[in-house]
Amino acid sequence: MEKRRLGSTDMNVSVVGFGGIPIQGLSPEEADRVFKRALDKGITFFDSARAYTDSEEKMGRALAGARDRIHLASKALSRTAPKLAREIETSLRNLRTDMIDLYQLHSVGSPAELESALSPGGAYDALVEARAAGKIRWLGITGHSREVMLKAIGTGRFDTVQFPFNPIETEWEEAVIPAAKKAGVGTICMKPFAGGAIRNHKDALRYELTRGMDVVIPGMDAVEQVDENASVGKKLVEPDEAALIELHAEQVRWGEKFCRRCGYCMPCPNGLNIPFLFLIDGYYTRYELRDWALARLAALEKKFGDCAACGECLKKCPYGLAIPDMMKDASGRVV
Repeated sequence: MEKRRLGSTDMNVSVVGFGGIPIQGLSPEEADRVFKRALDKGITFFDSARAYTDSEEKMGRALAGARDRIHLASKALSRTAPKLAREIETSLRNLRTDMIDLYQLHSVGSPAELESALSPGGAYDALVEARAAGKIRWLGITGHSREVMLKAIGTGRFDTVQFPFNPIETEWEEAVIPAAKKAGVGTICMKPFAGGAIRNHKDALRYELTRGMDVVIPGMDAVEQVDENASVGKKLVEPDEAALIELHAEQVRWGEKFCRRCGYCMPCPNGLNIPFLFLIDGYYTRYELRDWALARLAALEKKFGDCAACGECLKKCPYGLAIPDMMKDASGRVV
């Protein structure tokens, strides 16, 4: 497996890493087999999150004996220092380690949210304190907003940024990836298959790894998936012309119905969290994490069927998505 230095950190990571979302659907024993295959195939970068139910615990159980040859990353949604400090402690216990290589502020969605996390008493303070205590080594941030990621890079306070980049969501090449490279900030590619929308997995990974991403972290829950994805990193090449044509066709096919969670449609006059609802739909339909998706849907006050089709979001969506129609379709599908 080829390795790369992750930004300006001292971490040399396998170009193909391991995303910890789908592993939630496996038993601990099944997860052990998948993680063991990942180790055997040379994968050394493993990413999880406090929000991924038992993903951290399964990762910790399976990888405890390989701690000296892997890099662990996790993240949490807490935005205050005391809360994030508690999340870090939980992650350490779950991952069965006394140090996590990379800890990230998870899914920061707006400039105001970033500013709050960076303010005195905000979540960033907990990262700094944990680093000083030797509990984490590097500090990162994840999100779906290009504006937020650019601002985060500009602060000089993060070692890595993690965002969705794939042959459908190519807009990150315009400013974010160049800014990260210039600043020496590591780039972690989440959603490399656009949440299951892209079918040509190998060439999607090649596309991302030859366009500025240091590491890709596809979610995997089967040894066959590990074998397929890891094979890309054995001898990394750019996708050929035929593959690029096929990937472009995927972009065209999904262009009018793929939510990038950019957040420009918000706020909704009727109180719907539009990007999060479409995320739930994606996990339900493409990842097939139905119980996980339904649990999050149940916690929301406003659901798909509460869309009033007022049309305000249509004016604001930069991708021209037919959001009210998509809400109606999802209301009959996510049940």
